[in-house]
Amino acid sequence: MAGEGRDRAQPPRDCPLCPRLVAYRLANRRRHPQWHNAPVPSFGDPAAALLIVGLAPGVAGANRTGRPFTGDYAGEILYPALLRHGLARGSYAARPDDDLEPVDCRITNAVRCVPPENKPTGEEIATCRPFLRDELLVEPRPRIALSLGRIAHDSVLRVFGCRLRDFPFRHGASYRLEDGTWLVSSYHCSRYNMNTGRLTEEMFDAVMKRVVELLGETSGCARLAV
Repeated sequence: MAGEGRDRAQPPRDCPLCPRLVAYRLANRRRHPQWHNAPVPSFGDPAAALLIVGLAPGVAGANRTGRPFTGDYAGEILYPALLRHGLARGSYAARPDDDLEPVDCRITNAVRCVPPENKPTGEEIATCRPFLRDELLVEPRPRIALSLGRIAHDSVLRVFGCRLRDFPFRHGASYRLEDGTWLVSSYHCSRYNMNTGRLTEEMFDAVMKRVVELLGETSGCARLAV
């Protein structure tokens, strides 16, 4: 039930773990001192059944606003979809003080700090993985993880110690992992993917429908113990 879980560990505002990202953060603070310019915390109830995992904050999106997917193009796709499928309530106004509220849903990123050119290195992804591990493995654990893009997909699998070749990334795939957690995968709802037609609103809605189906099927399941 909502509110029963303790919050997960979040990186500190001046997290020192990735030197390249630290340098970029400091440069952004000089250019835009009014922006968030810090690791972006997860958004939503830590006891939620669904965890949505994106790639990393956008420089003028979540890095500016301090809330995942808020203020960039991907949020214009993700949050209306959550509202359409009953996974959020309120309204999305692309700012952290709107009245949007996830419903049994929590949103995070595989990498919490904005990377230059939106491209984290493999080392940065691995360094940030303990925060994703906490999101996935601290009780009460989510029953479903929805990964947006290959990096998020692979990051979730690595948290669970799965071999990537056993669970190949493809849009619309859903896998039941050995501990019972479901992993559902989608192309990232980025401007590039939407503009090129690699991902359409209909394709994204189909993934959301699958997630809602799985939430219904697993609603009677006990939370998984660590």
